[in-house]
Amino acid sequence: MTLAVSSARNEVVAAPAVIETDIPARLDRLPWGRFHTLVVVALGITWILDGLEVTLAGAVAGALKESPRLHFSNADVGLASSAYLVGAVMGALFFGWLTDRLGRKRLFFITLAVYLVATAATAASWDVASFALFRFLTGAGIGGEYTAINSTIQELIPARYRGWTDLVINGSFWIGAATGAAGSIVLLDPQVLPPDLGWRLAFFIGAALGVVIFIMRLWIPESPRWLMTHGRAHEADAILAAIEADFARAGHRLPSEPPPRMRLRARRFTPLREVASVLFDAQRQRTVVGLSLMAAQAFFYNAIFFTYALVLTDFYGIRADHVGWYLLPFAAGNFLGPLLLGRLFDTVGRRPMIATTYALSGVLLAGAGYLFALGVLSAAGQTAAWMVIFFFASAAASSAYLTVSETFPLEIRALAIAFFYAVGTGIGGVAGPFLFGLLIDTGSRWSLFGGYLLGAVLMLIGLWVMITKRVSVARVISSSRSQKRSTL
Repeated sequence: MTLAVSSARNEVVAAPAVIETDIPARLDRLPWGRFHTLVVVALGITWILDGLEVTLAGAVAGALKESPRLHFSNADVGLASSAYLVGAVMGALFFGWLTDRLGRKRLFFITLAVYLVATAATAASWDVASFALFRFLTGAGIGGEYTAINSTIQELIPARYRGWTDLVINGSFWIGAATGAAGSIVLLDPQVLPPDLGWRLAFFIGAALGVVIFIMRLWIPESPRWLMTHGRAHEADAILAAIEADFARAGHRLPSEPPPRMRLRARRFTPLREVASVLFDAQRQRTVVGLSLMAAQAFFYNAIFFTYALVLTDFYGIRADHVGWYLLPFAAGNFLGPLLLGRLFDTVGRRPMIATTYALSGVLLAGAGYLFALGVLSAAGQTAAWMVIFFFASAAASSAYLTVSETFPLEIRALAIAFFYAVGTGIGGVAGPFLFGLLIDTGSRWSLFGGYLLGAVLMLIGLWVMITKRVSVARVISSSRSQKRSTL
């Protein structure tokens, strides 16, 4: 499979038809250094932002219901959460398409600007419709971030560190979750702020953090791999030479022998019809595996996490301003999972670790949901169960992004990630929060257990598809790397 074509309309004007380069090999031979650490921090902080947003949406659910201006119902809370996810889906597709055409770095700033304006506007919401609209736009900015950042991870991080790096960056979502939880404890306390003011100020936390991210990203270079495929090999070489010079100044010794070179055909962009041909014809098996993993984890996560505050307030009588205390250990388990299990995805292998984390997530959720239905779990016990479940589920969800980003070639990588994220979230995530909001409104533990059981079954189905498809995940990854003109 190759995306390089000889049609003149797809070649870059005034650029060589075929480029010979050693840039991919030079990037992959770099040792881990300060450059990579800064990339992890600058990119990981975006997932902190997403974690903050999602946590605030959950933590303020009780405050929105008690707001003298808004008076949200549980279904309204679920609807607003679904609006956020719909925005993320559409933002991922649109900005993913732009990312492959305009470059990774430029989209960093466009999507961040959309997020900053939208999350600040959320604080000024006056009814259900305005709140849902601003959450939709906030989600669009975050969805665009997903595609650009996951593409950049693949293109700047050496392959031998990529599994751990990808999981840790995606797992940093939960640092933002903990930040949002801690902020909500103070801002939602009626003794500190009026009930209709605290939740509004909470959304300004994201806007303030977004400004910090904007500054941090100024130093991140454009992806040399992206520049190379767009006929700008001299720019790519200059960026990589500067990176190598920094490593040399830091005392790292790079190999003296010339790295292997490769030949590729430059183009301004890949036509959408060719992208569709790769996804739905040439690599149909890979597409089915990717969609199964993404949809399963999207429902599992979004349905449960967006409504966790409602479970605590409606079934356990926890005050809205105390919900944050229960989220902190939950967030800790979610971050520690990718941090501690991430290296195993590089050493033990993708396939066995994906199978293990998906299986444990599904089985543990089904068991904990049954105990919840029986009423034998206290609020603390429920939180402890979620902490254990999402220790594995967090690594499983991150591995889904790792799989789809490693499976498809650089020329369509951002759009492919956007497609899998959008369709997976659309299938598994958008309806989840609204469905769980309705189940919670019934007041029946057994009805909600049915929702938990559905999430568990979807994880096991995703695992079954990965195992039974003729092209395994492990083979997909090794195959895609072996085809140099495709994966770069």
